[in-house]
Amino acid sequence: MHSFDFSQLSPREKYKILIGSVVPRPIALVTTIDGEGRVNAAPFSFFNALSADPPILALGVENYGDQSPKDTTRNIQMNQEFTVNIVNDALVEAMNVCAVPFAPGFDELTAAGLTAIPGTSVKCPRIGEAPVALECRRMMALNIGQSREIIFGEVLMAHVRDELIDPKTLYIDQLGLDAIGRMGGHGYARTRDYFDLPTRSLQAWTEAPGGGERFWPGK
Repeated sequence: MHSFDFSQLSPREKYKILIGSVVPRPIALVTTIDGEGRVNAAPFSFFNALSADPPILALGVENYGDQSPKDTTRNIQMNQEFTVNIVNDALVEAMNVCAVPFAPGFDELTAAGLTAIPGTSVKCPRIGEAPVALECRRMMALNIGQSREIIFGEVLMAHVRDELIDPKTLYIDQLGLDAIGRMGGHGYARTRDYFDLPTRSLQAWTEAPGGGERFWPGK
């Protein structure tokens, strides 16, 4: 096994190991608005849900090479809100258009052929083609060195496509969601190879063949 001391690695080397190891990562296609009300859309894979109560999402937004903040960071700082649109397989090509480093003020949604739907609890729109959209209010942010800001957002409103959720149980159809994940390099992964594996209770584990008897002989 190769071992790497991160204190001896360059930022790029650390990045390559992390993005190749922590996979698959969910993708947030984030919509924000600037000071003139223009919409920006950009995808981020340093993203996840961290808490349900309160409902908190986190985005890791890297700065540009000259350390200036990206449009997403500036817009969230200015307006204190953003919307996370979950990327499914049908949105892959459009998401990739939104990843192009366009100049500030460029309309990524129009270029990608996506529909902006007015927000309910926030001013920035959600993407009509997204299977799930989560409207968020900026809760706090952490400046991580000079290169990145970690933005925490409280979810205010969730929009889930009708056919994907049972309104009584709130279970979301994972196969129908058809989300994609980010891998290392230029790689992506689909989530169609799906299986269930319920977490067992302690009693179920101890009573299973070869389970607790290894630790409590004679039980």
